[in-house]
Amino acid sequence: MEKPIKQILLFLMIFSALSCSKKEGQAGNSVEIISLEYAKGFQILRGNGYWEIEINQPWTGATQSFRYLILEENSEKPEGDFDAIVQLPVDKIILTSTTHIPHLDLLIETNKLIGFPNTDLISSPTTRSLIEQKKVIDLGSGPSTNPELIIDMAPDWIMISTLGDDIRYLDLLKTAGVPALINGEYVEQHPLGRAEWIKFTGILLGKYEDAKKVFEEVETSYLKAEKLIERKEKALFPTVLSGILYQDIWYAPGSESWGAKILENAGGNYIFEDQKGTGSVQLNYEYVLDKALNTDFWIGSADFPSIQKMGESEPKYKAFEAWKEGRVYSYTQKKGAKGGLEYFELGYMRPDLILKDLIKILHPELLPDYELYFYQQLHEK
Repeated sequence: MEKPIKQILLFLMIFSALSCSKKEGQAGNSVEIISLEYAKGFQILRGNGYWEIEINQPWTGATQSFRYLILEENSEKPEGDFDAIVQLPVDKIILTSTTHIPHLDLLIETNKLIGFPNTDLISSPTTRSLIEQKKVIDLGSGPSTNPELIIDMAPDWIMISTLGDDIRYLDLLKTAGVPALINGEYVEQHPLGRAEWIKFTGILLGKYEDAKKVFEEVETSYLKAEKLIERKEKALFPTVLSGILYQDIWYAPGSESWGAKILENAGGNYIFEDQKGTGSVQLNYEYVLDKALNTDFWIGSADFPSIQKMGESEPKYKAFEAWKEGRVYSYTQKKGAKGGLEYFELGYMRPDLILKDLIKILHPELLPDYELYFYQQLHEK
């Protein structure tokens, strides 16, 4: 009898501990974990009147993480140390990457933007209108060149992409009382993982539910398009070459990269699928020529205006069958008023459009009424 009694006592102890934990939550001290579907670079916690966001992949290979607190209106700060604290509501923000501009447009918060480095890169018509009205200050080649200007503008927060040099001024901005928040979306390799970062921006604007809805619409569109490829046999997938030659080195997306994954989802047989990596891989021309001489399509050929100009810029391109047959596609169809490519601005947020473009190119019968959005076929002139 002694053993069953010990088991019962142990059960009662565990049940008692769980009951205490539940009561603590009922008292308003619990924190809810908000699950993410695809993004791996950040985590969301929701408390009573506040949000906590932890950026655990701020850049490729990072071992450092960042913790942010977003306080809702009339709420008290919880205990803990944070790298930045944002008080809602916000009225003035600064962005440093064009990939964040669509977040504001989709959440109808573009009017809160007060500064951006090199505004000529922006394609968004809504944002360009604000720029023309002098409501968005051009910060120059990058905010790292003039952090004093950012401090003088006193934004409610600034979002920083770690692809640039802005990371070095995090401590300076924090000391000056400017919440500087890292957006590490580019580290995500699942196409929908990058798009899911709109939830991060949504929390910073006090519009999480709106951001969640926007993302779910993109997700639904992407998965619906991806499902079309299930009708096709993989053995029938056309072969695809990607990348360009620069100073005798061929640069192409690694097979584990964001771009390669979308190509795979679109039913493309990527010729460099054995080249592992989440970024760009470097290959010699002889290897590429041997591997890709007779590929069916060449997708992602920089921003050449025509196939003729492409061949003139690098005569070695003319050896490939895809070039000879004119089956070369570039992401240059849509440009902003100042020449910025919309692909580099909207692409992260709308991978569903990229996927549909690629399906239309590789398997046109699956989307008979769809018109290419980002991509266009290079013609002779």
